[in-house]
Order: sequence, then C-alpha cells, then structure tokens
Amino acid sequence: MKSSKLIMGCLITLGLGSGQAMAQDDAERDAMAERLAPVGSVCLEGQECGSAMAAASGGDDAAASGGGVDGEAVYGGICMACHDTGVAGAPKRGDEAAWAERTTKGFDTLLDHALNGFNAMPARGGNPNLSDEEVHAAVAYLVEPVMEVPSSDAGASEAAPAEESASDDSAAASDEAAGEDAAATDASGDEAGGDAAAADAGSAEVDPAVAAIDGEAVYGGICMACHEAGVAGAPVRGDAAAWEPRLAKGMDTLYDHAINGFNAMPPKGGNPSLSDDEIKAAVIYMTQ
Repeated sequence: MKSSKLIMGCLITLGLGSGQAMAQDDAERDAMAERLAPVGSVCLEGQECGSAMAAASGGDDAAASGGGVDGEAVYGGICMACHDTGVAGAPKRGDEAAWAERTTKGFDTLLDHALNGFNAMPARGGNPNLSDEEVHAAVAYLVEPVMEVPSSDAGASEAAPAEESASDDSAAASDEAAGEDAAATDASGDEAGGDAAAADAGSAEVDPAVAAIDGEAVYGGICMACHEAGVAGAPVRGDAAAWEPRLAKGMDTLYDHAINGFNAMPPKGGNPSLSDDEIKAAVIYMTQ
C-alpha cells in the first residue's frame, strides 16, 4: 500500500514538472516572438500587400488622410521601418527639429519625394504597389505632428514647385557627398581585410546557442526592411558582388557592425530588445 502511494506521488511530481517545463518553453517562445515583432515591412514588386493592407485597416485618421485610406496603417506597414528609427538619416515622426527645414518646402514637395524617391528613400517606400492615395495618406500621417496637412484634393499628385528645386538639389548633393565618403571608408576597410579574412568567414564555426536560433525569422522581422530593397546602400541578400568585400572582413566584423551599428545601419537593426545571438543568427542567414 505504501509503495503504491509512493509511486503515485512520484508520477504526480513528474507530471507537474513536465507541465512547468512546457509552460516555460511556451513563455520563452512568446518572448522571442515579441522581440522579433517587425518595426515595419517591405512589399516586393508583384506582391499585393499595399492596397490590401490599407483596406484591411480602419481608423479615425482615414478621413483626414484623404480618400478613406488609413494613413497610419500604411505608415505602420512601410514607412515606420525608417521613420521610427531614423535609418539613413530619415527624420523621425514628431521630431520638429528634424522636420523644420523640410516642412518649409511644402507638403507637395514632401509628397513628391515619397512618390518618386529622394536620396536614400526609395520611391513609395520600396513598395511599388502602393497607390498615390496611399502614399499621400501615409505622408499626411507622418508629418501631421509638425505641419498643417492640406486636404487630399489640394493638388496632392502635382510635382514639387520648381522654385524649390535648387534647395533640393543642394541638399541632395550634400547627402550624396556624405554617402560617397562613407562608401570610400567602407571600401578601404574592405581592402584591408584581405583574402585570408574571406576564407575565415566561410569556415568559421557557429556557436551552438546561435545555431539553435531561427535566423530567417529574425531577418524577416527586422533586417529585411533594408536588405531586401537595398535601402541606404544596404547589401541585398543573395547579391554576391555586394557581399564579397564585406565577407572579406570576417564574420566577427559583420557581427560587430550588426550589433553595434555601422554607417547608416542602426544597432541591432533598430530593435535593441534583440539579443546578440539573435543578431548573429540573422547575419548568418543573410550571408548564406
């Protein structure tokens, strides 16, 4: 009788322990999923995620942004990847100092830049499927805290005023010069790396803790916002020519750049909640 009670007690203890372990695993997975929640997304040409995304969302801002389009939803799906983190010098939403000079050019100029691209910003935020109305709504939401936004029927689709082109060209030249300086610095570092570093990059052993992480999921949640579209000169995944000089520096250097930031790339892709190992797993996936 005593032995049967002892056996039953052991079974109950094992069951409780197993349940706690499963609950802990679920909690860890949920925590990782929360850390990997994307700050934005990129829709590639041919994919139907622009209009569908905006149509699927509703909100009080829809009427204000024009045409019934929810500008906040469009912004959250595309623009915030750069304008919430300041990637490549993108002015953050609500930062009056960063927007002060830009807003003097007028809303039509800002809209033209968003529609057609300007400096590091790709046309339509890298999503060619967005309509003019969706881009207008997103720009309206983006600048609403720092300037008065005209209604959507007030010439939203017109080109930028000619008299402002000179200041735009001057700003573009300045930004291009800065980009060339950064590229020259990067290139000189690449040459210093040497072929030996390239060989080391290909044969480096991966830490088991890093290997256990789904690098593709991390990449899809944060890195692809720039590395699928080549935003701000980011090397596109799979572009061997673009990655060759960078791989010559060795994986440790690429890890360091991804974790601590380098040139236009913010530390940890703008998501400080990611662990170092998660970033390393994303870098490995990106450079395969």
